[in-house]
Amino acid sequence: MTDPRPLVAHVVYRFDTGGIENGMCNLFNHMPPEHYRHAVICLTEYTDFRQRITAQHVDFYCLHKKPGKDIGLNWRLFKLLRQLKPDILHTRNLAANECHVAGALAGVRGRIHAEHGRDIFDLHGKNKRYNQLRRLLRPFIHHYIAVSQDLRDWLIRDIGVAPERAHQFYDGVDSVRFHPRAGEQRPAGLPEGFADADSLVIGSVGRMAPVKNFPYLTRSFIELVRHSPAGPRLRLVILGEGEVRAECQTLLDEAGLSHQAWLPGTRNDIAELMRIMDIFVLPSLGEGISLTIQEAMATGLPVVCTAVGGNGELVRPGVNGVLVPSGDVEALVQGLSTYVDNPALGREHGRNARARCEREFTFSGWVEGYERLYRLVLSPSSSR
Repeated sequence: MTDPRPLVAHVVYRFDTGGIENGMCNLFNHMPPEHYRHAVICLTEYTDFRQRITAQHVDFYCLHKKPGKDIGLNWRLFKLLRQLKPDILHTRNLAANECHVAGALAGVRGRIHAEHGRDIFDLHGKNKRYNQLRRLLRPFIHHYIAVSQDLRDWLIRDIGVAPERAHQFYDGVDSVRFHPRAGEQRPAGLPEGFADADSLVIGSVGRMAPVKNFPYLTRSFIELVRHSPAGPRLRLVILGEGEVRAECQTLLDEAGLSHQAWLPGTRNDIAELMRIMDIFVLPSLGEGISLTIQEAMATGLPVVCTAVGGNGELVRPGVNGVLVPSGDVEALVQGLSTYVDNPALGREHGRNARARCEREFTFSGWVEGYERLYRLVLSPSSSR
């Protein structure tokens, strides 16, 4: 018997630990399974991260893209789309953008492209070659999703997307899983003897890739410890894996502060470990919208982050956090000092952050936004 539910084929470069993948897992786990079927097409490969999808079955496919130009990739994608016959093609970020040509040739009737942010090779979306490609592909794409207002404005201004075809949704955040600690006492989770009741834990979460700029946070932490009266009480926790992790550890070792820092790599207990933090930091060079900031807000943490991309749409100075210029060590030290010197203010801003999550970043509103767009592209009366 034919399944009457429309099939959405989601295309990503790779399905691994990251914000896009985490958001996709949340979408699959919270979108009612009776409404749509889903398949994920990875241009390269996928990992066990897909096991976080628990609410419904999602098929995964790999196209095993070769390094550099792979002239057979679009043919393999075309054949797979003809086999799957999806009703909607939903691609994410630049690497998957040109898949819409194969989608159009394969007869996929609803085609959506989402921009989740830019990497270090084009932080501000000004690369002429990339933008020319985006403009050439525009006729093949019916609607666009931007995860921040900043990205939506860029799509309209620089890529020429019609405003009525550019939609902006903030990610939903799991405010049940990510919640403030209960009471004053720090929960368990840190290495034995690493922190005590008087310690202040400065924490961050993310891929330790160059665009996330964790060496900048590490240098700022070192300066803060050296010059703050609270220096001996400060602790740094960075959760994540990537190529700059070794650099951060070396900086801490050379400063003689490795005993005040914990860089354990990838963890599966992020929600629990966020509750051991007192201040959350995101030092990125660029962002679309940061789900980790939203998760920190849901955890009731004040946020210190760089004023890039959509960060300023989440963090409101004087209300729930501090914005600092990217790469400015002195500014980040001062931003952290806001809460190191006044923990009560940090707790107040953390409460404000949690309240905003409960108002504005709900799963129900986020999922409804996606379903509304899916219905639009499948509507017989839609001009797409």
